[in-house]
Amino acid sequence: MTAVLRRRAALAAAVLSAGGARGQSAWPARPVRMVVPFPPGGLADSVARPLAARLTMVFGQPFVVDNRPGAGGNLGADAVAKAEADGHTLLVGSLGPLAVNAWLFPSLPFDPRAFAPVSLLIETPKVVAVNPSRPWRSLEELTAAARAAPGRLSAGSAGNGSSLHIALELYKRAAEVDITHVPYRGAAAAITDLVGGRLDLVIDNVPNILAQIRAGAVRPLATATEQRLPQLADVPTTAEAGLPALRFGTWFGLVAPPGTPAAVTERLSAAVDAALREPELGGRLAEQGAVPGGGTPEAFGRFMEAERAKLEPVIRGSGMRAD
Repeated sequence: MTAVLRRRAALAAAVLSAGGARGQSAWPARPVRMVVPFPPGGLADSVARPLAARLTMVFGQPFVVDNRPGAGGNLGADAVAKAEADGHTLLVGSLGPLAVNAWLFPSLPFDPRAFAPVSLLIETPKVVAVNPSRPWRSLEELTAAARAAPGRLSAGSAGNGSSLHIALELYKRAAEVDITHVPYRGAAAAITDLVGGRLDLVIDNVPNILAQIRAGAVRPLATATEQRLPQLADVPTTAEAGLPALRFGTWFGLVAPPGTPAAVTERLSAAVDAALREPELGGRLAEQGAVPGGGTPEAFGRFMEAERAKLEPVIRGSGMRAD
């Protein structure tokens, strides 16, 4: 059986399983709301909307995306945390509200660890990129320049406490360098200034900056990944460049309100896993520079705990706070 046929068989099995489950329980008995705690058009939407369409087909009830932005994802996350735990309200959460916002904001109205995990959706690796007018052609050369002139180099981010800011702090700790952080209101503005030569570097999500890399508008030096990315096969990893501790990416995952029955999260997770293996969804996300997720609720729960443990000392040690 070919890989495509195996993926289609897996999806068919998920459909049959869901259909059988509907005969045994009421879920889903009505439309399911998928809260995206960010504005429309971002990375979260790029996976949430096609996934919602696929889950609508699988379960026979509408899965509707509801964008509820604000406070770094906290407003939408809080709404889901307080929703009825019956599987009809879900959160397309991210690194922020599910892992690091607890240390970036003075307080949270919800407990990030209390959500019922469903599935990792995508990971978006980070890439260290510089303006092509700069002389550095490797991460080693960039690091040497930063060490030679503490505080002289500038790095842009999507704002204080953003994943780009966290990536910069990880780099500074791993390389023992001092680089000036320049926060913007969104990654697009930082990339614009990088292309224009007003910044020295940005450590951004690959899907956000891949077009500029392919156009030669910025120069990639290293990806903060374990293995080289197919989309950037000629770009070494940070480990290959001598900084194995600089491994970091943004991620998005599906969770449910605290107390949601395991029978619901497990059926939902199986359907999500099958959908992400389909070329129509997973393949398209991979082409954009994302890494499709999947897996069991238990695996996603362990993943989130590992991310919290890795990033807490970085955030606390830097003293960063969200805008």
